[in-house]
Amino acid sequence: MSPSPKILTSISLFGTLLLLPLLVASSLHDLLQSQGLPVGLFPDNVKSYKFDPDDGRLEVHLETPCMAKFDGRVHFDRVITANLSYGGLVGLEGLSQEELFVWFNVKGITVNDPSSGLILFDIGVAHKQLSLSLFEDPPVCKRQGVLAEILGRKKMGFQVQR
Repeated sequence: MSPSPKILTSISLFGTLLLLPLLVASSLHDLLQSQGLPVGLFPDNVKSYKFDPDDGRLEVHLETPCMAKFDGRVHFDRVITANLSYGGLVGLEGLSQEELFVWFNVKGITVNDPSSGLILFDIGVAHKQLSLSLFEDPPVCKRQGVLAEILGRKKMGFQVQR
């Protein structure tokens, strides 16, 4: 006796739902790589993304705002937007990096020469060079503390640690 079409459809739908996060993340990774950028620029909790190839507008949606680590702590808002072109993200919004206990908005990320092994973060007041090896894999992103979410990290001026 073979399984009914209804059961096969249910199993197929369930399998697709399990694989959906991998498919979304994989295609975002493919998009980044096709533009000369490393796959680890966005965290492991990407829910979805939109990309308009006509104007280069990229919008990445995360499950929740979160904290991750590259060479220091970084904060990802729930939505990160930027203009994507070959080798860079410019006009970046929704990503900030901590430097000496002060949070700076990351305004752009550039890979000028992949063979150099360096990536450049524009934090407005300065540019920071980091090793591309830090971005080989998506960083693990930990949800912020509840108090930080309620009050808003930018208003508080510091991050609650758990």
